Amino acid sequence: SNLYKYLNTLTDLGLLYRDRSRGVYMLGSKLVEYGLAAVDGDNIIERISPFLLEINRKCNETVLLAMWTVNGPVVVRILHGNNTFNIGAQLGSYLPLLSATGKIFAAFVAEGEKKEWLERELAGLNQEERDRLFEELEQIKRDHIAFAKEALVPHVHSISLPVLNFDHQLQAAITLVGFDQDLPLDKGNPLFEFLLTIKREASEAFGYKEP
Repeated sequence: SNLYKYLNTLTDLGLLYRDRSRGVYMLGSKLVEYGLAAVDGDNIIERISPFLLEINRKCNETVLLAMWTVNGPVVVRILHGNNTFNIGAQLGSYLPLLSATGKIFAAFVAEGEKKEWLERELAGLNQEERDRLFEELEQIKRDHIAFAKEALVPHVHSISLPVLNFDHQLQAAITLVGFDQDLPLDKGNPLFEFLLTIKREASEAFGYKEP
């Protein structure tokens, strides 16, 4: 009983974080805030993996995790759905700007870090396409969700979510991939709210708090 009280107190203080799906405790927002700079990529993948699994089980679709590099977002983990198909990417693949994942990184990565990548990616777009994209990126910053139709493979769509930390910096992007008839590309679908809930909980594991 004493341990339960201690755990509740530490959780209330933000020193611990309770994963509701597994019932286990991890470092909370305050400790994450103090020590996240020392967390490497493997720890980030491990911390986000339960959320990938939850989406995979709920949707029975392919889910991937991408992280930022100087050459752009790269796939670091993939969980395949019941129907294995070519999603146009594999572990180690760099994802383009117009993919749902690419849009998340374009929206949330700091200007100085993404400048060269963004310039290369924008080179193939005309001014009208650029204007439309930048307008979409502003919407993504507000909604914290990105959509893409057939960015890599015909008839395959994707939905991507940012995982943010205590400083509102992007840690990674979670992306759901499936055929056009299987994925909701509108905000009225119940799956939309489920994905936003996962995004919020994954970000809270890194100390993020909704503004």
